[in-house]
Amino acid sequence: MTGKAEATASGMDVFKLAVSVAMLIAGVIAFYMFAAYPLLYRVLGIVAAVIVAAIVALTTSRGRNLASFMQDARTEVRKMVWPTRAETVQTTLVVFVVVLILAVFLWVIDRILTTLIQFVIN
Repeated sequence: MTGKAEATASGMDVFKLAVSVAMLIAGVIAFYMFAAYPLLYRVLGIVAAVIVAAIVALTTSRGRNLASFMQDARTEVRKMVWPTRAETVQTTLVVFVVVLILAVFLWVIDRILTTLIQFVIN
């Protein structure tokens, strides 16, 4: 194979990803350093750090590829035909009945084998 598996990242992309990771780490550290403040404020701070880090990461080529992939996946999920409520209930009932039948069958086999083993031992 002569094709490239993945394009090399530019220096700016690597820098942006490093800044993004540093923001996440700083948010977690700040969460624990400001333990005297109310939990709500600390959680809002870490959520803000995660959002800013995600925005920075999405400006890289890998981030744009990820965003494009997620949009394509969302489009494909919208194309799916989901079962109706009646179909779901019917399928669930069939599964329950099959499980019940198999449980009874295995219980009968277990009883037969137990009886045979007891007969052989005695």
